[in-house]
Amino acid sequence: MTPQHPERTEDEVDRLVAAWRQERLDLDVEPLQVLSRVSRLARHLDRARRAAFAEHGLETWEFDVLTALRRAGSPYELSPGTLLRATLVTSGTMTNRIDRLTAAALVRRRPDPEDRRGVLVSLTEAGRKRVDDAFADLLRRERELLAGLGQHEQQTLASLLRTLLIPFDATDNGTH
Repeated sequence: MTPQHPERTEDEVDRLVAAWRQERLDLDVEPLQVLSRVSRLARHLDRARRAAFAEHGLETWEFDVLTALRRAGSPYELSPGTLLRATLVTSGTMTNRIDRLTAAALVRRRPDPEDRRGVLVSLTEAGRKRVDDAFADLLRRERELLAGLGQHEQQTLASLLRTLLIPFDATDNGTH
């Protein structure tokens, strides 16, 4: 996961940008300097995430549901509606996911005492342990991805990315 040749000062994006500059003098290809690197990094992050989840017997969607419950705090339970809003899936998809997680004994359903027609979904102890272990592994892998940056550089990058993302988050209505 860590770079093979950290001493290199030129990366694949530099070569790509140079080639485009030579072929399309009429275009400003400067956005590629940032966004192609973000795209390439996203692929590495996706691989790291899938590996962390697989090592703990989880699919990405399972991790998403389990972490939504875990972040809710004790007693680690949410309504299916809240879960679907947190994970941006349809109600039919969420029902299927809850069914599968229940069959795997990672979550359980119980009647909602506040709403006779409703149910609550909660983490089982096995679900909490599995998601906690997978999350710790994920963070270890993410730290490896960021190993080439010092603490201050990571904070600067996080701030710059936040600035870039805020307008998108403000207009995002959940229809990815």
